[in-house]
Formats: sequence, C-alpha cells, structure tokens
Amino acid sequence: MDRLQKQIEFILEADKVKNILRMTRIADGSRRENDAEHQWHMALMAILLGEHTAEEDLDLLKVIKIILIHDLVEIDAGDTFCYDQNANLDKKEREEIAAKRIFGILPKDQGEELKALWEEFDEMKTPEAKYAAALDRLQPVLLNYMNQGGTWREHHITKEQVIKRNKPIENGSPKLWAFALGLIEDAVIKGYLKEAGEE
Repeated sequence: MDRLQKQIEFILEADKVKNILRMTRIADGSRRENDAEHQWHMALMAILLGEHTAEEDLDLLKVIKIILIHDLVEIDAGDTFCYDQNANLDKKEREEIAAKRIFGILPKDQGEELKALWEEFDEMKTPEAKYAAALDRLQPVLLNYMNQGGTWREHHITKEQVIKRNKPIENGSPKLWAFALGLIEDAVIKGYLKEAGEE
C-alpha cells in the first residue's frame, strides 16, 4: 500500500501541470495552452509522425514516456520562455531542484526511471530524445503559424531566432525540419514573422 500511496501522490501532484501556462497560444489564438495540453499534443504527434523520424528502430513507448514527463518539473520551476535569455540563465538549476522533489515522490525505482528519462530528453543524444525534442519544438511552430504569429509577434521574435531555436528538429527528423522551415518562410511572407533588422 505504501508503494501505491506514493504513486497516487505523484499522480495527484502531476495534475498541477494543468495549471502551468505556456507562452504559446492554441491554434485559434484564443488563449495560452497549458503544459498538460502541450504534452498530450506532442504524444499524439509522436504516434502519427513516427514514420518521418531520422531513426528507423525507435522505441515509441519510450518517446511517449519522455514526452509525458518532460515538463513536469515546471510545476515548481515554471515555464521558461525559450526566447527569454535572462530567464534561461538559471533554468537548469531551477529544474534540477524541481526534478529531485517531484520525481522523489514516487517509489525509488520509478522516480529514478522518470528522472533518467527527463535527463535523457534534456541531453538530446538518444534517437528517442532527439525525436521528442523535435516534436517539442515543432508543436509551437505549428501553433504560432496557425494563430498568425501569436507569441512571435507579441514578443518581436525574428525569423533568425526561430530558426536557431528550432534547428534541433533536424536531428530528430530532417523531413519535419524541412516542413518547419517551409512554415517559417511562409510566416515571413504572411507577416507573422519579421527578419532581423526589419521594423
């Protein structure tokens, strides 16, 4: 029962991720998405887009596990806007402290497994982590494109910044990176994104 109690406690703690708002707005632009919605959307993408990965023998279940836990640390650390240089200075430290507490709620074996998957995602070295990271970047590109530049326009983000931030998509899937580049170029044409130096 003690093991079950810890698992239930973790499940209830994870419910808090529904309250963590991201900077990205949903596709219709009406509101900001939360971390739980982001993770669900990525998991769906992982299933549907798996045929486009750079690696053929991918452990899809592992990818989905990574996706479902990669933002849980934001319960404590908050969502750090990827283009905010100052907020990113102590992001790793804040998230490490959060990971220790949150994954520490679980029975030791499960806590260690999930923390290792979270670290694997951050390192982006395994095929599964590269694919998960590609989807983590592609999803906001899709949403920003669909809501006519939403966060990009609101924070005066340039095409160059978007390309630099999202280049790791290529490591998980060259095909998805080519698709993302097409969206980015079209976003410039449509006025959703400006190029560096443009007013």
